[in-house]
Amino acid sequence: MSKPRLSFNTDDTFIGGTPDKFPVTQWSAIIALRSNEQSQRTRAFDAIVAAYWKPVYKYIRLKWNKANEDAKDLTQGFFTKALEKDFFQGYDPGRARFRTFLRTCLDGFVANENKAAQRLKRGGAAQILSLDFAGAEGELKYIEIPSPDSMDDYFEQEWLRSLFSLALAALREECEAKNESTHFQIFQRYDLDETGDKISYDQLAAEFKTSVTNVTNYLAYARREFRRLVLEKLREMTATDEEFQREARTVLGVDVK
Repeated sequence: MSKPRLSFNTDDTFIGGTPDKFPVTQWSAIIALRSNEQSQRTRAFDAIVAAYWKPVYKYIRLKWNKANEDAKDLTQGFFTKALEKDFFQGYDPGRARFRTFLRTCLDGFVANENKAAQRLKRGGAAQILSLDFAGAEGELKYIEIPSPDSMDDYFEQEWLRSLFSLALAALREECEAKNESTHFQIFQRYDLDETGDKISYDQLAAEFKTSVTNVTNYLAYARREFRRLVLEKLREMTATDEEFQREARTVLGVDVK
């Protein structure tokens, strides 16, 4: 199964880019889960949920063959229990990636729910999450159902898709806040649009009523910021610098200094 499409044309414009020094936020949600400050723990948990809820939901739907409503309840139930029981504080980056650890916890949770024949009833458990389940369900309609023996890879790809989506949303917000929405629109049009033939810089310049030089500069800015934001999200989801470096090489093919 291939990674979510975010490939560019040349080495300089590939998502990984050249091995530059990217300014990366040092905050880690994994470490912050152990903080003595409630606000830090809450922020950390929210960050983990944002990155993982959709992969968790889809994984439950497909691997465990759960109906839509059951998968919603189990997703809510898993993160509720993880918060109550501090599931994630047991993570050891020396033994596995965090997403592998989380998926193992998830499998154990669903298996226990099945054994006990206790499905969380809608409205019967605390609904701590406000999630777009309808959107996630809609995405499932357009995929080729993975085989049972490839579900681990599927979870990995969905995690990558979630990571890129969060970075893309952050880039959009950043550009809007700086009154640079055109930068984002050109980036989206040129690098992310899958609706037709590849558009040229000249065509983009005409479409956005700007110069080819501006198109080049806007794309360079947006790509650089997107890489930075992806790395920030990766930093949030890792506990050590070694783990972060390993994930950056895996996801973007870069060494971060």
